[in-house]
Amino acid sequence: MSHIFKTVFWLSVVGLGIASLVPVDLLPAQSFNVWDKAQHALGFAWLALIGLLSYPRQPTRMAVCLLIYGAAIELAQAATGWRYGEWSDLAADGAGILLGALAWWLLLRRRLRPTA
Repeated sequence: MSHIFKTVFWLSVVGLGIASLVPVDLLPAQSFNVWDKAQHALGFAWLALIGLLSYPRQPTRMAVCLLIYGAAIELAQAATGWRYGEWSDLAADGAGILLGALAWWLLLRRRLRPTA
C-alpha cells in the first residue's frame, strides 16, 4: 500500500506544480478571489495528507518541505511573466498543510486506538 501512496503523492506534486505554472489563460475563470486561496489550501491539504501517509515517520520534515515547495512555486510564478507569486497564496498553502496534517493525525489516532 505504501508504494501506491508514494506514487499518488509524487504524481500529485508534479500535477500541482504544472497547474500552478501554466498560463492563466489556460485555467478556468475565477469568480471570487477567495476561491483561489481555497484551491491553494485544498491542494496543499491533499499533498500533506497523502505525503504523510507515504512518509509517516517524518511529519515535520514533510510539512517543512511542502511549505518550501509552495514558496518555490510562488517564486517561479513571479518569474514567469504570466503568473503572479503572492505571499497570501503561500499562507493558504500553509493553512492547507496544517489541515492535511490534522486529517492525517486523526486517521493515525483512529488506527492506533485500541478496540473495546
